[in-house]
Amino acid sequence: MASINLIESFTEFKEAENIDRPTLMKVLEDVFKTLLRKKYGSDENFDVIVNTEKGDLEILRRRTIVNDGEVEDDNAQIAYSEAILVEPDYQVGEDLYEEVEIMDFGRRAILAAKQTLSARIGDLKKNILVKKYADRVGEIVTGEVYQVWKKEVLLLDDERNELILPKSEQIPTDYFKKGENVRAVVKKVEMKNNAPLIILSRTHPTFLAKLLEIEVPEIFDGLIVIKKIVREPGERAKVAVESYDDRIDPVGACVGMKGSRIHGIVRELRNENIDIINYTANIQLLIQRALTPARISRMEIDNDNKYASVFLKADQVSLAIGKKGVNIKLACELTGYEIDVFRDEEQEQAEYDIDLSEFSDEIEEWVLDELKRIGCDTARSVLDLTVEELVRRSDLEEETVKDVRRILQEEFDKE
Repeated sequence: MASINLIESFTEFKEAENIDRPTLMKVLEDVFKTLLRKKYGSDENFDVIVNTEKGDLEILRRRTIVNDGEVEDDNAQIAYSEAILVEPDYQVGEDLYEEVEIMDFGRRAILAAKQTLSARIGDLKKNILVKKYADRVGEIVTGEVYQVWKKEVLLLDDERNELILPKSEQIPTDYFKKGENVRAVVKKVEMKNNAPLIILSRTHPTFLAKLLEIEVPEIFDGLIVIKKIVREPGERAKVAVESYDDRIDPVGACVGMKGSRIHGIVRELRNENIDIINYTANIQLLIQRALTPARISRMEIDNDNKYASVFLKADQVSLAIGKKGVNIKLACELTGYEIDVFRDEEQEQAEYDIDLSEFSDEIEEWVLDELKRIGCDTARSVLDLTVEELVRRSDLEEETVKDVRRILQEEFDKE
């Protein structure tokens, strides 16, 4: 057997790259059959035998023995007189197998074969890596931070494959140190300059969806379905969930006992606020839930143009809009409706009231207690009664009642 170790650590390569034996044999066979075609013009009568365990091979040339003077093809036939020089017992019509020495190809041809083999193996490695991660798009992977650059972070997986986490796919408050383990979702796999490029993301909605799937068994089992996720990475996220089992509260299951399930996700997402809402086909109710934590007074919906006018109390408007307009922006994305919020002045005038305890610095405590005793807990409940009625029902003097009413009325006149 001609022993030639064309690639270093052949066995190690086979195990590390997880390339199956038939594929390896086919690559080596193709490379050497190319050499044979160049030297002999054809590879039809040659057998390339590969030992994948040791990394060596042998090439056998097969020719049929014919009578002297009847040789028509040197590659396929050999004259009887030449055959018996190899082995005296050969007969006409038998096949003669001869080993082809690798060195017969010449040093230059062997170097070319080695380069071709390296290139083919490199392509195999790339294809295997691309296929591996193409099948994992949308899944969470963990990588170790190897290098931190201005525009991206280079991670290495368990097999030392390179993964890229671009700055645009990082949460704004992400900060990574070399050697740290980072979780992200595989966003896409592409070839760039003939090299596999595996792009990860921590800002994509899928990342949050997969984290929820890990933390909430009901989602993994399909009992709860995530209908839609919208995110402003690092700020706020809204997740609409629905349960196919009436016995399961989807929001409660996602949040967990005392927030046990959601807290881990919030930490992973750098304290991103996560609103879990119950999905509904009722668009009015969905908009109401989407604007959490604001409480809506009323709304007007134009379904044809997918537009909603939402009216809220003054103290709820800022909650509906949210910091930097994030809350209303996400609500629009979640519902698919353009939402505008307005201060509901009519309802405010009708409903605005103040608890009597708010006036403890201007009205003596015993007076407030006396008013509460007769059922007047708020400023409007006092103003709705006449002076005479208040005097009759309580133990307060008329002058005291007038002073109290004046103080309360002045507070409303400020509005």
